[in-house]
Parts: sequence; C-alpha cells; structure tokens
Amino acid sequence: MAYKKFEPGDELAEDTYSAVEKAVDTGDVVTGTNEVTKAIERNEAELVVIAGDVSPEEIVMHLPSLAEDREVDYTYVPEKEELGIAAGVNVQAASVAVTSSGNAEGDIQDIASKSSELLEAQEE
Repeated sequence: MAYKKFEPGDELAEDTYSAVEKAVDTGDVVTGTNEVTKAIERNEAELVVIAGDVSPEEIVMHLPSLAEDREVDYTYVPEKEELGIAAGVNVQAASVAVTSSGNAEGDIQDIASKSSELLEAQEE
C-alpha cells in the first residue's frame, strides 16, 4: 500500500479499535475521509486512524502527509469494516479521527506513542 508508512502489529490494531470504541462512547469521533481531512485541517483531530484495505488508495493517500504537516498522530488498522464497527457506524470507514478522546485519552496517547516509534523506525 503506497499510503502505509508503517505496519502496526495485531496488538496495536486491536488496541486502536478498542480506543476508537471508547472515544465514541465517552468523547467524539468523526468518520469519513472528508470529515477526517477537515478535522486535521482545523486542528481538531487528536488521532487519525486509517484503514489498510481502502481501494482505491487515493481516497486516503493524502492523510498521512497532512497529519504529519499538522503534527497530528495517526495509525493504521487492517480493515475498514472493523473500523466502521468500532466507530459506531453501520458502514465501512476508510478513516476516522478522534476529536475528543473522553475516557480513551490514555489509550490514545499510548497508541500515538507506539505509532510514532514505528514510523521513526521505518524512516531510519
């Protein structure tokens, strides 16, 4: 995948799905690439989650660079179907942005830290 800058392990992906579910229940999450793009541009996104099975890739290809430009943490999960379920929508979600972490704040910080480490390791 041209847009994936690092490969999260299964454990990180599961933690990410769980954190998104928590944020939906106690905070706020936006779904859909257009809304996620707006959240990043408005500096409202705390964490961006991008599905790894998006086709065509161009739909989400701009998100990692935009997030980096705006210093927003991001990570990947394997499946858009599972991401949609975690985000509480009845459709697949190519991407979501956590805009208010609620009770998931510690989880989101942990995911952001692990994702940053993976990204740095990949760039070396």
